[in-house]
Amino acid sequence: MIVRFKVPENLPFPARTVLGAVQMALKIKRRAAEVVIHEGGVTCRGKPLIQTHLRLEVGDTLDIDYAPQPVRQPKSRGSSQDRFEIVFDDDTLIVVNKPAGLLTVPTPKREPNTLQSQIRKWLERQQPGAQAVCVHRLDKLVSGLLVFAKSFEAADLIRSQFEARKPQRLYSAIVAGVPKESKGTIRSYLSTDKDLTRRSSDDPSQGELAITHYRVKEAWDGVALLEIKLETGRRNQIRVHMAEIGHPVLGDPRYHRLSAEHPLWPYERIALHAETLAIIHPITQDDLRFIAPWPQEFRDLRKRLRPRDN
Repeated sequence: MIVRFKVPENLPFPARTVLGAVQMALKIKRRAAEVVIHEGGVTCRGKPLIQTHLRLEVGDTLDIDYAPQPVRQPKSRGSSQDRFEIVFDDDTLIVVNKPAGLLTVPTPKREPNTLQSQIRKWLERQQPGAQAVCVHRLDKLVSGLLVFAKSFEAADLIRSQFEARKPQRLYSAIVAGVPKESKGTIRSYLSTDKDLTRRSSDDPSQGELAITHYRVKEAWDGVALLEIKLETGRRNQIRVHMAEIGHPVLGDPRYHRLSAEHPLWPYERIALHAETLAIIHPITQDDLRFIAPWPQEFRDLRKRLRPRDN
């Protein structure tokens, strides 16, 4: 929540600092106030105040972003409370590693906590005036790399790259079973039914063209690790195509759900991770390439499954 505090005359001069004002406004101890300040939670006229000793004048108005901690922390259910990781940041764009369990953008239900809302809040503190324009998305239960533009103009330039199929997008996926072919390409047309489930068809009149390339990197006991390259970027594309060839992504609750269950994958997420993203910087024209390390769930499963003998 945002607490607005106007420095009063009765705040004595020695305590008329950012630290003293935050303590008075929130009625919290010194250490807690220092955390709020150092994490960029205090602004004055849109400018972050990150120095605790900075002196204030009577009448200065502070906006304090403060989320009081409950006395007893609720038990976490998955990683939806994890914050995003910044991979790259400049004046034009920001690239982040999204945790599984966090929506990229709000749905029509207007969820308050999304990746976009978190990035916007961070930018309000660190770079006032910067936008957080979504260029492409990942499903809620999928982790990995996403780029957000800081202006509508930059967003249009980056989107044009995606429309031209220029960005390289490589995913790591753990699927049920081991494909007979070590590599392959799936091409179909995707449509959406009334329940928002995607349907695949060979008929061009039935939907959007979707092209997915896959390669088996490792084969384990009844499970395979795939490298997946997207040529097009349709919603649920990888999940639909993998289920279509009989190898659904582990943990997928929608596409071949029962086949996607595995005793060593109890997590409330899909075993799909956007690992590599390569784009051209829309302003400098530099080639940018980013890699997000595997989530811990991937590493743990790999340790527990014995590689299959070929």
